[in-house]
Amino acid sequence: MTDAQIDAERLLFPAPKPVSLPIAGSHARFPVHRLYCVGRNYAAHAVEMGHDPDKEPPFFFQKSPDTILQPGEAFPYPPLSEDVQYEMEHVMAIEVGGADIEVERALDHVFGYGAGLDMTRRDLQSQAKEMGRPWEVGKSFDHSAPMSAIRPVSEIGHPGQGAVRLWVNGEIKQDGDLSQLIWKPQEIVAHLSRLFTLQPGDLIMTGTPAGVGAIRPGDVISGEVEGIAELRVAVT
Repeated sequence: MTDAQIDAERLLFPAPKPVSLPIAGSHARFPVHRLYCVGRNYAAHAVEMGHDPDKEPPFFFQKSPDTILQPGEAFPYPPLSEDVQYEMEHVMAIEVGGADIEVERALDHVFGYGAGLDMTRRDLQSQAKEMGRPWEVGKSFDHSAPMSAIRPVSEIGHPGQGAVRLWVNGEIKQDGDLSQLIWKPQEIVAHLSRLFTLQPGDLIMTGTPAGVGAIRPGDVISGEVEGIAELRVAVT
């Protein structure tokens, strides 16, 4: 018996609601399957985190889809951390799944693009790194993935350049460009598809420029991926 055949009345408690994001200019929504993140994909950010970008192949971690914060929602400052940091990112939305995808065809699998924040409990992530433990407590906590609406490829194509910027209380903190990505979107899709079978609804956060830093309750974060999306998040 498949999940689709199971009567909802037989479930012990109601199933979680599906996670989705708005699609710009449409009443339709983009259903989210998984949320992948690329680590240290801008050279300057890799250096500020103490790593040599020339020696690293792409690596990935995940956030749970239910960590997504919808556009316009506030970000509640999380517990057990005194160093919560922003990371502004360009986001890819996958429409056509597959495994072992060729680089030359990788962008054919992309539905659209957006902007997102990889919010990080940096102190807890640093502790996990020092102890050789997974990063989930620092990365995949509640509300840790604020997102914009998704802009379809049919409207904007596949931008290869454009500013990736973030402001805190009107002061610019991050100012990079998509052209500075170490691993380009098509390379990310191809490489990731060798590790996982990509599915329709997967989101991929492609990394953050240099300039990450801490926020506090009362701050307002504004960000953009030029020509794609903007977001604004109040910290409560």
